[in-house]
Amino acid sequence: MCGRYRRTTREEELARIHHIPIPAQPDLPISYNIAPSQPVLAIRFNPETKQRSLDTLIWGLVPYWSKDGNTGFINARAERIDVAPAFRRPFQKRRCLIPADGFYEWKRDGDRKRPHVARPQGLVAFAGLWEPWMGPNGEELDTACIVTTAANRTLGSLHDRMPAVIPPEAFDLWLDCANVDAETVAALLVPAPDDLFEAYEISTAVNRTANDSADLMEPLAPGAREAVDARPAAKAKSKKDDGQASLF
Repeated sequence: MCGRYRRTTREEELARIHHIPIPAQPDLPISYNIAPSQPVLAIRFNPETKQRSLDTLIWGLVPYWSKDGNTGFINARAERIDVAPAFRRPFQKRRCLIPADGFYEWKRDGDRKRPHVARPQGLVAFAGLWEPWMGPNGEELDTACIVTTAANRTLGSLHDRMPAVIPPEAFDLWLDCANVDAETVAALLVPAPDDLFEAYEISTAVNRTANDSADLMEPLAPGAREAVDARPAAKAKSKKDDGQASLF
């Protein structure tokens, strides 16, 4: 799954890479610890203007049929994306790219979950879906989720899921919902090459969303694991986590 990620490439650089007009003033600062329900940057394609745009969405896709906006999905499983009610329509009509410089995963070790960072070789783009939602009182909200697929061999020991990464040569295919059908782009939702990411254990400081600095990327210091292991283990939750969490 992907329940936390980082985007440390600045908005101006993203605009340059994707041939988008550079914003006069950056709208969203970089973050080393992006969490569900927070605003995120996404790249969308406007079929009328034939141009990409860099937009701020809320992480947690709220289906159009939600009555109160309290159902937000942070991940969509690639294997069911074409049939799941919440994702079928946006998969056909509203695909986006979510730029990232890595993501975090928690490896289960007995009763503990040890945080790791999956760090790519440079900037990557996760496959994303977005959906507009309008509330009964006229509220408007653009929300998004990250598409996940099976983990590759590098990351499989941490979790059985990972974000689907769209390669640069397929950006146009993924974004052009008007001319490229869902069946065609479904072939892109495969595990990333094994050498795209490196993974290593980091401090539990990443568990708190208030912690947002480059220090989160530092490998776990020698002896730190032993200090954590000396603490009483938290009781395991009885509810099964399928890795495709709802926001709420």
